[in-house]
Amino acid sequence: MPTVLAFHAHPDDEVFLTGGTLARAAADGHRVVIVVATDGLMDAVPEGGAPRLGELRASAAVLGVARVVHLGYASSGHGGVLYPDPPDRARFVRAGAEEAAERLAAILREEGVELLLSYDAKGGYGHRDHVRVHEVGKRAAELAGVPRVLEATMPRDVVDRLVKMVRLLRIPFRFDADALRTAYSPRAAITHTIDVRRFARQKQAALAGHRSEVSGTGRLAPVMRILVRLPAPVFGWLLGREWFVEAGAGATGKAVGDIFQQTS
Repeated sequence: MPTVLAFHAHPDDEVFLTGGTLARAAADGHRVVIVVATDGLMDAVPEGGAPRLGELRASAAVLGVARVVHLGYASSGHGGVLYPDPPDRARFVRAGAEEAAERLAAILREEGVELLLSYDAKGGYGHRDHVRVHEVGKRAAELAGVPRVLEATMPRDVVDRLVKMVRLLRIPFRFDADALRTAYSPRAAITHTIDVRRFARQKQAALAGHRSEVSGTGRLAPVMRILVRLPAPVFGWLLGREWFVEAGAGATGKAVGDIFQQTS
């Protein structure tokens, strides 16, 4: 069975964008690997290691993931200021794209990956680390000869509905809603729509495993706290579909429902 590798920017991204898809692939008997570019930290790694990487491994185990790898970089942060590198490692966007691609390509070759999950060209909502994941993932796939790349994304109309719902419920929301209207992908560009409602409990439990983010003060923390407390059917209704654009495939206007199925 084909091995699938999901390349993500930060711990917890793997749940939001691909958690149900990874659980579904693992349940179907595929070897599933997660590579995360950064450890999610802005500063030096504390003694005992990066706590968010430990949470990532626990979360990945819930999804049935066989292996988790950190590519070795620090988070670059989001916003107008790109801070200096911490003393012990480079920020992802400051590292050479070719160097990062070589690191990822080595893992792709080692695992014999046949399907790489990466990000769309906009990096979803435009986080600089997400954009770099797209660039590095694309180049690594070329270097390693990976035959297929699916770019995780969301249809813009779905993003718009979710933003309106968050505002209606008066949940603190720290993103630019106007910018989100042109982020992610138009519906016509989507090549794969994956129904993961059957794996809603796993996806929700995996999200809850990122304890420091759920209880923290980050942008998504208020939303995450509500999501992990929802009844599983409601969680599945909200986050029970995941979307991808197949690199190099023309828009057909009809999305397929399995990441291992190619568009025609």
